[in-house]
Order: sequence, then structure tokens, then C-alpha cells
Amino acid sequence: MQPIPDYAMSVAEQLRSMTEAGTLKADKAQMAVAGHLDRILQDLKQRKPAAKKSALGWMFAQKRKPLQAVRGLYVHGSVGRGKTMLMDLFFKMAPVEKKRRAHFHEFMADVHARIHAHRIRLKNGETRQADPVPPVAAALREEAELLCFDEFTVTDIADAMILARLFTELFARGCTLVATSNVEPDNLYRDGLNRGLFLPFIEMLKRHVEVTTLDSPTDYRLEKLESLPVYVAPLDAEADRLMNLAWQRVTEGRPEIYTEIEMKGRVVPVPRAVGRSARFTFAELCENPLGASDYLEIARRFDVVFIDHIPYLGPAKRNETKRFIILVDALYDSSVQVFVSAAAMPETLLTEKKGTEGFEFDRTVSRLFEMRSADYLALHHANRAEL
Repeated sequence: MQPIPDYAMSVAEQLRSMTEAGTLKADKAQMAVAGHLDRILQDLKQRKPAAKKSALGWMFAQKRKPLQAVRGLYVHGSVGRGKTMLMDLFFKMAPVEKKRRAHFHEFMADVHARIHAHRIRLKNGETRQADPVPPVAAALREEAELLCFDEFTVTDIADAMILARLFTELFARGCTLVATSNVEPDNLYRDGLNRGLFLPFIEMLKRHVEVTTLDSPTDYRLEKLESLPVYVAPLDAEADRLMNLAWQRVTEGRPEIYTEIEMKGRVVPVPRAVGRSARFTFAELCENPLGASDYLEIARRFDVVFIDHIPYLGPAKRNETKRFIILVDALYDSSVQVFVSAAAMPETLLTEKKGTEGFEFDRTVSRLFEMRSADYLALHHANRAEL
């Protein structure tokens, strides 16, 4: 009997197959979420395709009702419970040609870049459309009818103010959203500036997605933890010595240079670089006005990043904490090898859990631990070998 190809299996069947093979532990909470994802797979398969265009189709294009979006899913829960694995399985099997999966920060960086480009075209007289959101949404929908976001979170006011309008357009055009997050929808942009203006987006989101919790009792990331000497604490002369030794080993003693990354008319300084390795202080990365797009570009340019002198974080360093969370996300998602010296171990680095940063920092802690593990480092080396 021929094995069933992956694309012919449901998410639940995939989980059962992996459990039977011994590569995964049976987990009722994960199986429950798989059921929700399988409902979306079936709805996508059964959705009727758009009517075939006739020679006179353009005459009726404006009157044609757009496809209704398949209701999506928003999965929230603690870090390390298997949300990313389930998204992997679902996205692989989703029966649509036009689909996109991205970290939410990466997606929003793309949106802002498109809006900026549209405004340049407007300024140059290349378009008469003053509002950039509808054409940006139309282009995004043309590229993908299914949007899958890892780590859906909103901490930036620029993102918060545009989301309702953007997704009103996307949902109206038949776009389906599937997202994972560490926070439930009602806690998105919690304590954010002008949050009242953001609340309509939350209500709209809940109308277009099912909301479910993945509350598995096991943190599978920490279960795999195998610490390696790439995170040094506390901050003292010994920490500096160990970081310098690691830098010498990684760079093989080659001379370092100062370089810059150009970003839309400005530059991001890289004080110390050797090939595809870079070294920064926490202050250089998180006390300057950098954002997700800057960190993603750093992660794209460099395979190894050193971060010296991370202090205790908390309410007194709220902006720096936000940037650090986004920085770790960018480096983790790009499988960058990270060497760190910090005031304390990850679980005690945040002095007070308060507001959005308190929720988000749980993910940062888990990722900092995993980035020290043998599995993560093996993935890093595998990715470097492909370059």
C-alpha cells in the first residue's frame, strides 16, 4: 500500500501519524486546534471558484459580488505549546495557490513600505488615488487569499492605527486569516497609546476568525533545552572576557570594520562587522529609534550577531524593552546565531511584568533559552551551509 501523501492528510491525521511514529507526544490540546484548522481546509476546498470571465466580463466587474472569506482562526496560548508546528502543517496542506505566511512584524513592515511607495507615486503624479490603503490591500489580496501570521502582536502605534482599515479591505476582498499569538484578541495593544481607536479592529477580527486557546500543559521548547555557552550573565569583567573570546573564535581573528545598512534614505550603523558576523551593544540596537524592518535587515545580512551589555528591563525602559522583543523575534525567525551578555538570565531580565511587554516577554524568554539549544544551533549551521 502506497503511503498517503502529506497534502492528502488532514492536520489531525498528520498529528496521529507523527504520534504513532514516535516523533510527537499525544496532546489533546493540539488535536483540538487541529480540528479547527481542518475545518478551514475543508471550507477552502469547498469554496466555489470565481466565475469564469466572459468577453464582456469587464462590463459587470463592478457589480460582481466579491468572494466571501472563509472564516479564519486565531490561536493563542503560552509559548512552546506547538502553535508554530500546527501552523506548519496547516500551511503546507492549505489547498490554495496564493497563500502567504509571515511573522506579523515582517508583514507590517511590508505594508508600510508599500504605503510609502504609493505616496511617492502620488507625489510624482503617477496616481490620483490619495488613500494608499485600498490599492495596497488590493495588491496584497491579489498575491494571497490566505494570510498566515506567526506571533500576531501589536505594539506599534503606526501598526495599530492602520490595521482596522487594512483588514476591512482585505476581508471584503475574500481574504482568510489564520494567526498564532501569545495573547487573546482582547489583550492586543493592551495599554497602547490611543487604544480606543484600535478597539474596532479587535471586534472586526473576532467576527472574521474563530478564537481558540492552545493550553497544552507542556512547554516543548524548554523540554528540548540544552544550554550552550552563548548567553553570559551577570555583567562583569568575566562576561566581557567570554564574549571577546567567542568573538575571536567566530571571526577567526580577522580584522573588523565599521559598516552601514541603508534603509530608505537613512542608515543603520553596524559598529563591528567581520564578514557575516556583527557585534552591537544593547544600547546601539535598542536605545536608538530602530524598528522591525531594521532588525529584519540585520538578520538578513548577518548569520551571527553579538549583543553586549543587556541591562535589566522594565517600565523604566519601556521603549527599549519593546525594541528588544522585536529584535529577538527577528533574529530567531531568521535562525541567526546569537551571543549575549546580560545583567541576568532571561527569566529574571524583566523586572516587572506590566502591560503588553509583560505578555510579550514570555515569548522572548522562551526564545532566548531555545537559541542556546543544540537543536537551534544545528538549524543555524544547516542554514549557513545552504548559502
